[in-house]
Amino acid sequence: MINTTELARATAEAARVLMTLSAEQKEQILIEMASQLRKQHPVILKANQRDVQQAKVSGLSDAMLDRLTLTPERINQMALGIEKIAGLPEVVGTETLFGHRPNGLEIKKKRIPLGVVCMIYEARPNVTSDAAALCFKSGNGVILRGGKECLQSSLAIAAVLQSVLTEHQLPEALISVIPDADRKIVAELLTLKQYIDVVIPRGGEGLVNYVSENSQIPVIQHYKGVCHLYVDKDADLQKAINILLNGKTQRPGVCNALEGLLVHQAIAEEFLAELEPQLLNLGVKIHACVKAQRYLSDANLLSEAEFGQEYLALELAIRVVEDVHQAIDHIDKFGSNHTEVICTENQRTAEIFQHMVDASVVMLNASSRFSDGGELGLGAEIGIATTKLHAYGPMGIESLTTEKFLVTGDGQVRS
Repeated sequence: MINTTELARATAEAARVLMTLSAEQKEQILIEMASQLRKQHPVILKANQRDVQQAKVSGLSDAMLDRLTLTPERINQMALGIEKIAGLPEVVGTETLFGHRPNGLEIKKKRIPLGVVCMIYEARPNVTSDAAALCFKSGNGVILRGGKECLQSSLAIAAVLQSVLTEHQLPEALISVIPDADRKIVAELLTLKQYIDVVIPRGGEGLVNYVSENSQIPVIQHYKGVCHLYVDKDADLQKAINILLNGKTQRPGVCNALEGLLVHQAIAEEFLAELEPQLLNLGVKIHACVKAQRYLSDANLLSEAEFGQEYLALELAIRVVEDVHQAIDHIDKFGSNHTEVICTENQRTAEIFQHMVDASVVMLNASSRFSDGGELGLGAEIGIATTKLHAYGPMGIESLTTEKFLVTGDGQVRS
């Protein structure tokens, strides 16, 4: 079994090397990583095919298979994400003047890396490149522990990135990969608080709960995505249908896909009559409350306790609500602090919804599928934090840094 202590120590030591690189050097290295991903895509695809074949034998769900499967287009998107990260403004080392004290002390704050980030994830090989690039740009070492489902893919991607590090005489340990899917290794990693500064689990509810309950290291949770669309009485109904269909059916197995639809009672009959045939035509299984079921011809009755499920499939829970406040109450009870959407042309209603809904991303008249680091201008994301310390929402390079105080005096002593 791999010596996790030595691996973590090596990553922590390697992370110090990043502090010696200029912003221009980091940018150039990242651009080369993106280029090599494209050049080496046949090798990556071959490794991914082995993972996919084994996953099918193991009975992995369709949603997880979709996340696991790589294509030339998806590898190109990974490369584009790295290039976007490379071109982002440098945040590490930036200083801001906090103020001057009456005693003459000058107070500044300087942005610094967290240190070593440990990513624990399941069938998401793209996390390997996203996390590696974000951590490199933000000055952090990273330990990547992908699940057994994506092990070969992750190792192949990491090998490409590490080859670029080697070319620049940088330690491979900057991007450390656990080559073994044994769960005991995760348990060991979660105790190495002297070398690892933060753990980010990205996967199913079981994985997130296990890491959160067993870690001796601070954890940033990427919890499940139970995302809703509320269609208000003042909504443009065609706009709402487009947003709903995109959010539900484009990629139903991802965390920013819609799982719930809330409809104002004043437009429920008209809206659901127009929506249902389109959902059924796309193979969406409909679940509905008693009120919503009245306006639907083919819907399963959903009890109160059955709302709030993360289907990660072509299934949708529909509820008719009295107004925006009841919609917000429903989201408070069944949402997961991920992404919530309102469709309305009433500015006041939109303001109430965006102000009162507790979610890391709250959207007005836009698809939930835009709740993504790349789409929001972060280049890529290391995860979507659904807890609030120290980040909330899609996490880019700034979320992988913190600040320290720089205090300059001229001999002052405290009386």
